[in-house]
Amino acid sequence: MANHVLYYTPGTCSVSPHIALREAGAAFELSRIDLKNRKTADGSDWLAINPKGYVPALRLPDGEVLTEGAVMLQYIGDLAPEKRLVPPAGSRERLRVQEWLHFIATELHKGASPLYNPLAGEEYKQQLREQRLAARWKILADGLGDRPYLHSDHFTIADAYAFYVLRAWQHAHKQTLDRWPTLARYYRQLADRPTIAAALAAEGTPA
Repeated sequence: MANHVLYYTPGTCSVSPHIALREAGAAFELSRIDLKNRKTADGSDWLAINPKGYVPALRLPDGEVLTEGAVMLQYIGDLAPEKRLVPPAGSRERLRVQEWLHFIATELHKGASPLYNPLAGEEYKQQLREQRLAARWKILADGLGDRPYLHSDHFTIADAYAFYVLRAWQHAHKQTLDRWPTLARYYRQLADRPTIAAALAAEGTPA
């Protein structure tokens, strides 16, 4: 059977399914994407693989391609049910993990997208960071509480996605987690996890 192929760009949200693939012990290959020129590592047209133009994308062993990170995470989690990366489909616990995935995707990931927009003024960006996003980080911190992981006492796909947004906040947006000691502790713990350290090393990016 062919391996999965994860199309990624260092420093982007593609690190989340990358982490999940390592957690699941799945056989996979990495294919680096040049987003600026929309080319694959071998010079092929990236849009021919993913017309949406962004990463990640995951080619399945049967040749089909998934293109949304939160969906990929659930697919990957289901590959290894014994790892408990995601609760069983149809369970109430599955809904809770999906709830976190949706919150992270919409409120923390896409919610921060104006910070990348050169047309957005600095006053607006500052207000976004200090008010709306700060309130969303507090929700994440309160939801985590004193647990080691977001959903339960063990690592799940929600933690893989949370790692990305926490990293982006510090690296891409040049902010700190000083206001949320719970999240600072959580991030350090995740960064020390062997699968996450391995994913970052493979992509050539620091924690």
